[in-house]
Amino acid sequence: MKLLVVSDSHGQTKELKELQTLYQNRVDAMFHCGDSQLLADQEELNGFLTVRGNCDHDGRFPLELLHEIDNHRIFVTHGHYYNVKMTWTNLAYKAKEVGADFVFYGHSHYLSAIMDEGTLLLNPGSIFLPRGRVERTYAIVEKDAKKIDVSFYTHEHKELFALRQQFLL
Repeated sequence: MKLLVVSDSHGQTKELKELQTLYQNRVDAMFHCGDSQLLADQEELNGFLTVRGNCDHDGRFPLELLHEIDNHRIFVTHGHYYNVKMTWTNLAYKAKEVGADFVFYGHSHYLSAIMDEGTLLLNPGSIFLPRGRVERTYAIVEKDAKKIDVSFYTHEHKELFALRQQFLL
């Protein structure tokens, strides 16, 4: 299974179009963790499973979504209702509640990948306004029977090799 995760694009459309072109036929799903600041029917979001962030005003986006791929449950939220700027613990509790194998979120603009009791909690950073780093980022998550690989890429689609993480199952 291969997934693309992006968040906090804040009105930028060029980057989302590039991600569509590069990945829509190379991944099993593309997720946008909110604050796109676009309308739900804008073509730049075609192919993305998208949630509503605190800066999104289109009520057609769900606040959360639970999606299944290959018997894996993926929970997606922006994170502002879970206080992610202070802790990821609330998301870990939510993951247990909904039986999620993966949790994707945004809001803080800080990239991170943490394995908590068998659940991957991932923030891809921001494709437009990063915090903690200068690179504008998104993530690719790949899972096979033995491991989960997380790779972070710049908005120019260059892998940040020093940030690559592997979690053995």
